[in-house]
Amino acid sequence: MMVVWRESGQWEHRFFHELPEILSREHFLVLNNTRVFSARLWGHRPGKRERIEILLVRERAPGQWAALLKPARKAPVGQILEIADVKAEVIQVLESGQRLLQFDSAEPLLADLDRIGEPPLPPYVHRDRGDSMEADRERYQTVYARHKGSIAAPTAGLHFTREILSRLDEKGIGRCEILLHVGYGTFQPVRSPEIENHVMEREYYEVPEEAASLINQWKQTGKQLVAVGTTTTRALEYQARQSAYRISPGIGWCDLFIHPGFRFQVIDGLLTNFHLPASTLLMLVCAFAGREFVLECYREAVARRYRFFSYGDCMLIL
Repeated sequence: MMVVWRESGQWEHRFFHELPEILSREHFLVLNNTRVFSARLWGHRPGKRERIEILLVRERAPGQWAALLKPARKAPVGQILEIADVKAEVIQVLESGQRLLQFDSAEPLLADLDRIGEPPLPPYVHRDRGDSMEADRERYQTVYARHKGSIAAPTAGLHFTREILSRLDEKGIGRCEILLHVGYGTFQPVRSPEIENHVMEREYYEVPEEAASLINQWKQTGKQLVAVGTTTTRALEYQARQSAYRISPGIGWCDLFIHPGFRFQVIDGLLTNFHLPASTLLMLVCAFAGREFVLECYREAVARRYRFFSYGDCMLIL
């Protein structure tokens, strides 16, 4: 873990298990307790020997899902796809290129996905179907994951173990949980020449009453809010803008795009992994700590052979 101090422009190299010693009682953590569902399916057209990859993105109505298909040319409107013992019909091609699928499952599909689906690991994580893939059903979850609905893990939280959480409790470092279901929009690269024109896809979030109360109470006493992950950051900063820059309880759909020039209202620190160039995630980090400083930190991370992306190393920005 690279520990970075914004004011001094300094950093040092530590290990994540040292987090309870690095933080103090003046800090508190906010975590995203979303749970990843088995969103990757494999289907085929009736009578065809092929594999069509189906990544479920969001349920639009009961049994009706927006999905990314590969190869998409094999799934025009009206096409029936067979997925294990379930069938789905392509009923619409969306503007984004996603397909709208209507499933014929008698049971709610989300409850059936662990049987017919796979963990939606990023494409750069290569797994053979079998035991290693099954292990990822739990490995690709935070230890505090509760509410099923994400197509990707909030990866900053993957570093936590129950032992580290217990040690944070022993040190008197507070924490609370909110929810944001990670959607495909988090990973869409910014292709517009002017980044302000990039549009984030909406993602469902919840800020429970208990969490809102604790956050406001701790902030009023001068404690520093450390957001665990970019998803937590976006949900908190979005909700703050719905209630005069205080955190109020609420649910809704977050489409906040944070990029350099953004004025943060509630977070004071950020724990995050190392991200791809041109990603909205890296732009959020640059907005928080300064573009040139962050890029300097990334050059140091590359030189030190830090691991990037979902199962990689992390950066704590204070």
